[in-house]
Amino acid sequence: MGCNKANRLMLAVALSSLALSAHAETVYIHAGRLVDVERGKVLTDQRITIDGERIVSVEPWSAPPANSKVIDWSAKTVLPGLIDMHTHIADWDMTNNVAEPLLHSPQDYALLGAKHAYQTLRAGFTTVHDVGTYRAFTDVALRDAINANQVLGPRMNVVGAYMSVPGGGGEVTGFAPGVTLPDDMRVGVFADANEAKNKTRYLFQHGVDTIKMIGTGAVLAEGTEPGQMEMSEDEMRAVVQEAKVHKSYATVHAHGAEGIKAAIRAGAKSVEHASLLDDEGIKLAKENGTYLVMDVYNGDYIDKVGREEKWPESYLRKNTETTEVQRAGFRKAVNAGVKIAYGTDAGIYPHGKNARQFAYMVKYGMTPMQAIQSATVVAADLLNWKQDVGAISAGRYADIIAVDGDPIANISILENVPVVMKGGAIVPPDVLADL
Repeated sequence: MGCNKANRLMLAVALSSLALSAHAETVYIHAGRLVDVERGKVLTDQRITIDGERIVSVEPWSAPPANSKVIDWSAKTVLPGLIDMHTHIADWDMTNNVAEPLLHSPQDYALLGAKHAYQTLRAGFTTVHDVGTYRAFTDVALRDAINANQVLGPRMNVVGAYMSVPGGGGEVTGFAPGVTLPDDMRVGVFADANEAKNKTRYLFQHGVDTIKMIGTGAVLAEGTEPGQMEMSEDEMRAVVQEAKVHKSYATVHAHGAEGIKAAIRAGAKSVEHASLLDDEGIKLAKENGTYLVMDVYNGDYIDKVGREEKWPESYLRKNTETTEVQRAGFRKAVNAGVKIAYGTDAGIYPHGKNARQFAYMVKYGMTPMQAIQSATVVAADLLNWKQDVGAISAGRYADIIAVDGDPIANISILENVPVVMKGGAIVPPDVLADL
């Protein structure tokens, strides 16, 4: 590493350490416009009072006591910190090499994950559901480092490893026969419902927050097809029930229509992707209160960049077969009133670009307020963290962003977040941009 890069990295670490300590004194924010996601309206000229990491009150602006610390965002629109319910922060960047995950050590994953975490936080996403890494438990270590103020990143809810059938969508596949995968890449692989239950228990014993199952084949994996069931409904149910024992929940990666419906019947709290969602699946999701997390931006990125970088032809074919169908299903689900939480599959595209999906959600049926709510109060409810994140209200963490302009009029404004606060502390500027 060159001297300038090394100096910038040292500066980033120093700034991160400063930013992770919340203000000891009471802080007042003067918000010109405040998006109240709980009531679905925009308030004007508000005063947010923060004590340490948490919000004390939100009320119409009045001058605070003399000599108080005031952050003047009177010319900005202020929103809760955003939540991405489908990221892969603790994993390697997507490339055209199916064996890429095998080329890097767990230590490599952890260090790159720290960079991804900062990029995500600086983009305004103060909380994430990180739903899988090939190297088991690197996400647990990263979450713990963030919580210990050793690394600057979002609040992370992590799954530890993919729960997958052998050779399924949660395994590294596509390389020569006879290649043996390291043990830490197969922690969540199971053969039947009883083993799935035992693996789920093992993951919770090693510090995960929630469980991620691979219910159907995947788009970006060799040897699997998105519409193909990989887990049985009984296997899904065994995992869901074990997660409930640990006072948690499970989500299911399911592209195919039958896999989506099996996941809902098995009791999964949310379904990821839901690309081939049909009318029966929409009805089941609505009736059961199941959340959908649909990455409706990702298809365009895969088609453009995947073709430029010559990703495997099977990836590109499967992406073409699912992209527009998924968007049509998304529109129907929105119209039906199904609960939809914001999730992007960040890691397939570069981390820190998470907000690109907002414009797609609006294009395919949501109002701007609904799209913002999907990434705040709806996502917080899905995480079971609504007491702490997802809205600017008394008692929650002071996770707040401020933007120039009106995102209700132009949702793409959220793609450029100039100011981010996490736990009452301002996140430093993007000193890692050129590293």
